[in-house]
Amino acid sequence: MTEAHVAGFLADLLLILLSAKIFGEVAERLDQPAVLGELLGGVLLGFGLFSFFRPDDPALALMAQFGVVLLLFETGIHSDLSELVRVGPQSLAVAIVGVTLPFVLGWALMAALGHGGMQAVLVGSALTATSVGITARVLGDLGKLDLPEARIVLGAAVIDDILGIILLSTVEGASAAGVFSWLVVLRATALAVLFVAVALSLGPALSRGLVRQIPKLKVRGVLITAAVSFAFALALLAHAMGSALIVGAFTAGALLSQTDKKADIAGALKPLADVFVPVFFVMVGARVRLSAYNPLVPGNYPMLGLAAGLIVIAIAGKLASGLAVWRKGVNRLGIGVGMVPRGEVGLIFAQIGLAAGVLNDPLYAAVVAMVVATTFVAPPLLRRSFN
Repeated sequence: MTEAHVAGFLADLLLILLSAKIFGEVAERLDQPAVLGELLGGVLLGFGLFSFFRPDDPALALMAQFGVVLLLFETGIHSDLSELVRVGPQSLAVAIVGVTLPFVLGWALMAALGHGGMQAVLVGSALTATSVGITARVLGDLGKLDLPEARIVLGAAVIDDILGIILLSTVEGASAAGVFSWLVVLRATALAVLFVAVALSLGPALSRGLVRQIPKLKVRGVLITAAVSFAFALALLAHAMGSALIVGAFTAGALLSQTDKKADIAGALKPLADVFVPVFFVMVGARVRLSAYNPLVPGNYPMLGLAAGLIVIAIAGKLASGLAVWRKGVNRLGIGVGMVPRGEVGLIFAQIGLAAGVLNDPLYAAVVAMVVATTFVAPPLLRRSFN
């Protein structure tokens, strides 16, 4: 690689980081998640705002995938598995309905429109995601995190994360096979479930042993290096077992979250994630063709109609999950609304589908529109339902 290639890569990376932080700041000031700003920054870059920007650069794609691994590792660290013990049954019921109903409705809509097979499975899977970070932040701002509804929602979101990672692994494995087969889907699902089950049962002793050795070492940065190395090791192990890298990364985070170094690891990981994770979201936005959303172009009507249908299903399917709570006197509407935002995981589904060639540009644009819409409407709906 010549110095000119390195200079071009650095110029692209500079644009990505600046757009992520500038538009992320704008989104935060508008009381919206920073991820929406990062997406918008990517859309503008992909629109051709800078002629030298190369969204198809393999080096940028590699950095984006590294960002996904860090994102799922960080998600695992913030997953409080002990919370599931306290509100387990009701959270499990909410999560199962919140995953199953949107998937079935999304799959049925895609099949009815003539998009069967892997396309229907992938779009249906993208509808199952829930962004626990967005819901937790809004409830925290409202001072409602101690309510039973908040505990049920956050517990369900943790279960949703686990089910979502398994679905991601399944979709990624089936997409890599090139053809749709229920046998491939079942095999990928079984491998992901087996890996998570074995890791969560045998891994705690390993993660606690690793944490106990860290204070004995004096080299700088040993905590974050050991934690990230642990994530890489489990990601590679998951890949070797036929599952996805992200399954191993999430599981590593979930295991380390049960140690007494959870807060230290999360704090040390944050600067690293703040650099690499936004690269993924900007690259997702850069692949969106803004012209696809122009309502004045008749050729866009099918995509816009599909996007509207997916948004309705995405909201209605999660609202219905609140009805699964049998405890009396709880705010079922608030619980359902808390499950609405799709956020990061929904975008990962879209990116996997586009990279594997399962989703074309219009389908990709429809899924991204669904993710953005649900993430945008969730905070104000949460405030209204809990106030």
